[in-house]
Amino acid sequence: MRAKVTVEGAIVGEIGEGLMILVCAMQGDAEAQADQLAAKIAKLRIFKDEAGKMNRSVRDIGGACLVVSQFTLAADLRGNRPGFSTAASPDEGKRLYEYFTARLQAEGLATANGIFGADMDVELVNQGPVTIWMDTAV
Repeated sequence: MRAKVTVEGAIVGEIGEGLMILVCAMQGDAEAQADQLAAKIAKLRIFKDEAGKMNRSVRDIGGACLVVSQFTLAADLRGNRPGFSTAASPDEGKRLYEYFTARLQAEGLATANGIFGADMDVELVNQGPVTIWMDTAV
């Protein structure tokens, strides 16, 4: 797996082996949700061990996390045009995005980031592919 984010032709965040994490803060989210997700992600055993089983965490493999803000995950698709009214305000979303990245670092994980609110080109080479959706509300 590898991933990178480019803004205006310049690479602003890039990782080799690890996780690309798309983050969307929703209305009502707080530090508690960021704490919960960061702790879970650090321990989540989704990388293959010597036997080919998903049994190792990103921490176990010495991987990194590329954290990218993605408010469109809040899309309400009841109509034909997505609505984003359930996303946190831009100021609160940025604050929680930065807090979440700091929590991953506190868990001992190396991080790289996109730029909050920027028009980013996001590239991902996903093995498996393995994609896991996490939500503290469920």
